Amino acid sequence: MKKILFLSIIILALSSCNEPIKPVDDLYTFAKSQQEDFKVSVYVTAHSVNNHFSTEAGRREAVSLMRANGITKIYIEVYRGGLEVSADLLKLTKDYFEKNGFEVTGSIATVPGKNYGLRQEGPLGWFNWQNKKTQNDMKQVMINAAPIFDRFIIDDFLCTGDISDESKKAKGKKNWSDYRRELMTNIAFSVFIEPARSVNPDIHMIIKYPQWYDRFHLFGYDVESGPKLFNEVWVGTETRGQYTQRFGFVQPYEGFVNYRWISSLSGNKIGGAWFDHGDCDDLDFIEQAFQSVLAGASELVIFNYGSFINGHKGHHKLRMEFENLSQLARTIKNSPVKGIAGYKPPQSNAGGDLYIMDYIGMLGIPLIPESSYPENAQTIFLPTQAATDPNIVSKVENSIKNGSQIIMTSGFLAKVKDEGLLSVKAGISKPSIKQQSAEAIEINGSIKSLERTLDLGADIKMQNAKAILTAIVDTQPIPFLTSNKNEQIFVLNSHTFSDHDFKAVGEVLLSPKKLGLLDLPIDWIQIIRNVFNSNLEFDLQGPSRVSMQPLENGDIILHNYNKENVDINLKSSNFDKALEDVFKKQELSVDNKVLVFPMKPRSRIWLQKSQ
Repeated sequence: MKKILFLSIIILALSSCNEPIKPVDDLYTFAKSQQEDFKVSVYVTAHSVNNHFSTEAGRREAVSLMRANGITKIYIEVYRGGLEVSADLLKLTKDYFEKNGFEVTGSIATVPGKNYGLRQEGPLGWFNWQNKKTQNDMKQVMINAAPIFDRFIIDDFLCTGDISDESKKAKGKKNWSDYRRELMTNIAFSVFIEPARSVNPDIHMIIKYPQWYDRFHLFGYDVESGPKLFNEVWVGTETRGQYTQRFGFVQPYEGFVNYRWISSLSGNKIGGAWFDHGDCDDLDFIEQAFQSVLAGASELVIFNYGSFINGHKGHHKLRMEFENLSQLARTIKNSPVKGIAGYKPPQSNAGGDLYIMDYIGMLGIPLIPESSYPENAQTIFLPTQAATDPNIVSKVENSIKNGSQIIMTSGFLAKVKDEGLLSVKAGISKPSIKQQSAEAIEINGSIKSLERTLDLGADIKMQNAKAILTAIVDTQPIPFLTSNKNEQIFVLNSHTFSDHDFKAVGEVLLSPKKLGLLDLPIDWIQIIRNVFNSNLEFDLQGPSRVSMQPLENGDIILHNYNKENVDINLKSSNFDKALEDVFKKQELSVDNKVLVFPMKPRSRIWLQKSQ
C-alpha cells in the first residue's frame, strides 16, 4: 500500500511538471510588452553612479527598484559638478544593466566644479563657455565617455548667463541673446558632437531643452539650430507644484506647451519628456506624466535615481497609472491633441506675456503652440511673442480675409510694427504698454472686488470696438477683453510677467508670482473661454484650473487641477447617449447632448464614445 501511495505521489509530481508555466504578471513584464508605444526611464547622476553602482549590492538593488517601477531604460551620467566617473565604472555599469535587460544611454550635466572649467559671472551656477578651459575640460570628458555609449544625452545646462569681461569682449556689439545663441551653437558642435564622433563615429547625440521655453534665447538655447545639429531632441516637462514658490508658480499645462512647441520645431527628431520629483507631491508628480504623454511623449525620463532609493509617493501613482499612460500614449500617437493655435516664433521676446500660453491652457482652452504661423487655423492667438515675426502683419491680414478669428494681446498690438493698422482693425487705438493692477471688475453692471488683483497690460482706448469685459483700476474702467464690430478680432488686455516682474523677486527662469487671472469669477472665465473656443465642437462650462484637451479622434481629456471638487458641464453635438471614462472603465450618461458630472480634486477623465 505504501509503495502504491509513493508511486502515485511521484506520478502526480511528474505530471504537474508537464503543465505549462504561467508567465510572470508583474509591472516589469508588462512594461516590456508596452515599449513600442510607451516606456519609463530613470536618470542616474554621476554621484549616484559612484555611490551606488560601484558595488554588486548597489547594482542589484537598482535592478530590483527599476523592475518594481516598470522602468526599462537607464541614463548613466558621466560628469556633474566636478565629478567625472571613471571609464572602468561606466563600462562595468553599462554592461551590467544591459545584461539584465535594460537599455542604457550615456549622459552629462555640464555644470562647473572643482578643476573643471570656469564658473560664470552671473546669478546661476552655469559655465563660462567663452573660456577655453571650460571648452577643453568638457571636450576631454566627451572623448573619455563617448567610446562607451552608443547614445548620449546632454542635460539642461548647455547654456550660459555669463557677463564677465571675457564674454563682454567676445560679444562686441551684439546683444546678449544673439551672442549666446551663436556661441552655444558652436559649443554644441565643437565641444560635444565633433569630439564624440571622433572616437565613436556612430554615436547618437541628443539635446535636452529645459522647461523655461519663453527664456531660452536669452541664455543661448537656439531651438532652430539644435534640432539640425543633434540626432534627437528631448524636452523638460518638470512643472512641479503650481501652488508653491520653490520652483516657481508653474502651471501644469506648461509641460504640454513646452513639448508641443519644441516638437513643432524638431519634427521627427522629437524624443521624449523629462521631469523630476523636486517640489512635487504625488499628484504633481503624476500630472507631469499625463501632460507629457498628452503632448506626444512616448518615453518619460524621471530625474533622478536617488529619489527611488529614498522613496516618493508619486512612485505608487506612477505604477498604478502605468497602464492608463501606456494606453493614452498609444492613442496620442495616431490622434494628437487638437485645439486653438497659439503662435510663438523661435527666439521671440515675450514682453509682458511671459508664459501666457500656460495660463490660457488652464482656463479650459486647448491651446496648441505653433512655431510657424498657423495660416489655416480657424482661431489664432497672437501674444507679444508673435510680433517678432517680421511678416506678421501681412499674415494676419490674410487670415482675417480668410475668415479666421484673431485674438491678440494688448502687448502684441503695442509691439507689432504696423503703424496702428491691426489696432484699427480691432477697433481701438494703438496701445502703449502700461502694466496696471485691477482690484475689481464689472459683472452684469455691478462692481465686484477681487481676491487677488488682475494684471492688465495697457491702457485701451476704444474707437469702434465693444468692451466685453471691463476691469476697474483706481475707480476707472479699463477694457480687459474687446471685440471689433463683426466679432472676428478680439483684444485681451492681459499681463502675465515681464522682465521687471522677474527682477523684482530675483527670479531668472520660472514664474515669479501667483496671478489673479486664474482666480477670476467663473462668469468671467466662461466669457474668455467662450471667445477662444467658439470654433470648437465642444462647449465646456466650469471653473478655471480645468484643462480640456480634445483628440483628433473625438475623445476628450479633462484635468481638474483645483484643490476642491468642481462641477463640469460639457456639451457637444457629437455626443451619443453615453460616454465612457477610459481611465476608470465607467459609463457616463448623456442627456440631450450634454454631459454633467463632478470631478474630484486633482483628478482626470478620458471621455470616449461608448463601444
